[in-house]
This record gives sequence, structure tokens and C-alpha cells, in this order.
Amino acid sequence: MAQISVANIFRHSKATLLKFGAIDWIADAVAEAIAKSESVGNRICGLYYLESYCLQLQSGRVKGDVEPIVSQERAGVVRVDAQFGFAQPAFQRGLASACLSAVENGICSLAIGRAHTCTSLGYFTEQIAKKNLIGIGFTNASPIVAPPGGKSRIIGTNPIAFSVPDGNGKTAIHFDQSTTAVALGKITMAKAAGEKIPVGWALDKNGKPTTDAAAALQGSLVSSGGYKGWGFGLMAEVLAAGIAGGLASQFVQPLKATNGEPHNLGQYYILIDPQKSNSFENLLSDLEAAVSQDEGTRLPGQGKVEEEFVAVPNDLLALLEQLSGTDWKH
Repeated sequence: MAQISVANIFRHSKATLLKFGAIDWIADAVAEAIAKSESVGNRICGLYYLESYCLQLQSGRVKGDVEPIVSQERAGVVRVDAQFGFAQPAFQRGLASACLSAVENGICSLAIGRAHTCTSLGYFTEQIAKKNLIGIGFTNASPIVAPPGGKSRIIGTNPIAFSVPDGNGKTAIHFDQSTTAVALGKITMAKAAGEKIPVGWALDKNGKPTTDAAAALQGSLVSSGGYKGWGFGLMAEVLAAGIAGGLASQFVQPLKATNGEPHNLGQYYILIDPQKSNSFENLLSDLEAAVSQDEGTRLPGQGKVEEEFVAVPNDLLALLEQLSGTDWKH
């Protein structure tokens, strides 16, 4: 393992994206998301994705030089056409209009269509919360989840994120979770490390429980809580594909494949103005007090620290340095 500063992760990630064809402000937006994910220990959505971003820029599967188009059909509806570019700059372009609409109307939806994978969905809802609004987010992905009792892949891991402002520029409650028992990246990382996975994470291609990561990747993931997680996954599918206008999961090609059709995914956000009433603030205070009365318990997202230096596996670092042609330690 090598200790790399988050500042260097941002700087080298941006330079590498520029090298492979992204324009400056777009490379900046994507690199910022990579660095933030690494700083909070979300390795699956950080440097783990940089190689595929670059190779897909090179092949044209994602466009790094397009300007997202923002439109507002109705008072509480903001849409962004990412034009087959990255999700991060598309969100950046639409956020101000959506926040203004949420304050004016009490609520607003922000639908992003024709986008690349957004990786960390909570990265976006957290930005909404920092604007003193409640943020709820949904997205879908390539098919890897079968209905309970089945074995045919229908939907993706289809995460849901929820962020609540604390009134001081941070979050009082913050979570970002797949609607499956585990994120797909944890299984791919287990396969790469030659490790077994716990029972309950996945099924093999015959619909049988497996602890073999390779067999899991040929089979399907298990919905969190069975029918309950499946239902939430379907909700994310309807909002991200049906309302935001992305492809249904069953038609999305593997996200990290170098070549192929654009991801064409949707992300759907709901922004709610809590209006900073005493009842809202009191509720948050009461919840925090109630949850923290037992030792070791906390509200989701509390206690998470952004690190200035993170450990990067040597093999990943070597790959990134080869990709960028630079020394990431400096």
C-alpha cells in the first residue's frame, strides 16, 4: 500500500482525464468526485473507476467535451440532458436551478438523462444537503439482480441516497446504499483478490447461493431484505429510467466495458425545503439524542471523517501511473 494525498489524487486524476480527452471543467468535476470518494473510504467509486473513465473517453463511449443542456418545463421540474457525457458535470449544471426552484416551491425534482454512471449517488445528495435542502436520489445500472425466487437478471444494484441538512453546511443524516445486499464492486474486488464472499450476497447462474465471487458475477446479486429490497430497486428503476429518461437496466451494457454504446443512464433527485421550522430542527435533535444514548450507535453518516491521505493498493497505483505517465506520490 502507498499513502497518497487526496490533493494528489484530485490533481493526477484531473490531469489523466485531460490527457484522454476531457475538457478542463468536466475533468475538474469528475476528479473532484473521485477524490471525495477516496477521502471517505468509498474506494469502489473512487480511483477504481478512473481507468474505465479514460478508456471510455478514448473509445467515445463517454463524451468529455459536451455541454449539458438544462431545461425547466414546469416550476418544480428541472431536467438536464447530459448528452452522453459524465453525470458529475451534468448535475453541476442543473443544481442551481433545482435549488432555487425547491426554495420557491417547497420541492423540486432534478432529472438527469443520457448520462454516464454517477458512481457515488450520495456524493450528489450531500451537495443538496449542503444547500440546506433535503436530498433524495435514485439511479439504475446494468442488470445484475434477479427477482426473488428467479435467476434472470432484470435490474441493477439501483442505489438510493438520502441526505438531510444540519443547518450548518453539513449533514445530520446521510446514507447511500444499493438496494442489493452488497454493492457489485465489492464482489468484483473479492474476485480480483481471490477471496470468497459471504453467503447471502449472491446466487450462481442456476439461482443457487454461492460464496464464489466468480460464480456470483456469472449469476445475480440478492436484493437487500428479499422482496423489500427488490421493491426499492424497482422504485429506483421507475424513477431513473422512466422519469429521468435513461435506459432500463436490462438494456444497459456493462458499465466498465471499454467499448460499446453509451451508458445512457438516468439519475433522479428530489429536493425538499424543510423551511428550517422549529419542529424540523427539534426532530433532528431528538433523533440524534435518542439514537446516541447507547454506546457505539449514531445516525447514518455521523462520525465520518474526510482523510487527507489514503492508502492505495500498489497494483492499482502502478496501473494509474502507467495510465497517466506520472508519479502519483509527488
